[in-house]
Amino acid sequence: MTTENSVESDRPGRERPAGSPGATRPAGSPGATRPAGSPGATVLAYLDALSNQDIDRVLNLVSVDFVNEHTSRRGSSLTGREIYGERLPSFLADFSGLHYDVEDLVVEDDRVCAAYRLTANFLGAGSPAVPVVMRGVFRFIVRDGQIAHRIDYFDGEVFQSQIDAARRAEESGSS
Repeated sequence: MTTENSVESDRPGRERPAGSPGATRPAGSPGATRPAGSPGATVLAYLDALSNQDIDRVLNLVSVDFVNEHTSRRGSSLTGREIYGERLPSFLADFSGLHYDVEDLVVEDDRVCAAYRLTANFLGAGSPAVPVVMRGVFRFIVRDGQIAHRIDYFDGEVFQSQIDAARRAEESGSS
């Protein structure tokens, strides 16, 4: 298990973005860097591309046979870069200002696990923007410098409760 350039670690195999709470190893310390294109660097680049709504960069970081798997019933799984590319603009439009903060990153060979905090303004279903915050975990398999498989674990009920609370507040404010 190794640590990425932008990541610090306080235990072997457990990595944190530089400057995050609990990070103890300076990024320039021995053992703290890996060559560009490593699985961890690929995942961080992918999350950065999503956060910057850079669809072309996102699609260049996933394989042709990319599997996007969601464990929440509120998510929609798919297979293939082409269909991912078709759905991604709608997702990014629904989640305006999308940003992933990586809370923890664990890399072992071609497998990467990233605990995240997602923030965005949800614009779905024609409703006014609702600020949402969700925590979750991604598991990735990186092959030949591209993400081949992504599994997303998040609690869809946390998301829905934020939407419902905003709608109730809007309804009570307009009556």
